[in-house]
Amino acid sequence: MLSILLAALPLLQAQAPVPQEAPKAEAASLSFASLRQPYLWDRLMQVDLAVDGLKVNSIFFNLRESKVKLFQGPTFGTRAQVEVTNTSKATKIPGFIVAVLDADGRLLGVASGGSKLTGVKPGETETFDLNFDQVNARVPKGAAFLLTVELR
Repeated sequence: MLSILLAALPLLQAQAPVPQEAPKAEAASLSFASLRQPYLWDRLMQVDLAVDGLKVNSIFFNLRESKVKLFQGPTFGTRAQVEVTNTSKATKIPGFIVAVLDADGRLLGVASGGSKLTGVKPGETETFDLNFDQVNARVPKGAAFLLTVELR
């Protein structure tokens, strides 16, 4: 039986599919910037990051609380607030990703969001709320964060 399998092995190998490289997609040219910075919970942090006329001013990590008097007290999730200013002459449509890491470099949470319907018009300053969904209990204990901005 073993001799039959050994004899058939070259035939099986010849019929095996040959791995092919994935086709390289022609991606649209997107503006992109990223940084890593020490992390502070519930403290406004200045950010020095700009991409094609969109300047990231600051980031703030905290718990979202209700502003409705009936619901005073409860929190509604962990978030990062990113403030940007458009210093260019064209409207910018940003997307953001924020990752929070502990002191050992382990991922504690990821939030994403961005683009308001009208974008950020020239000269305007806007704040974007990015929500940490599902995995967020350890976000307040972070040591560093990564921020990525991509313009469409």
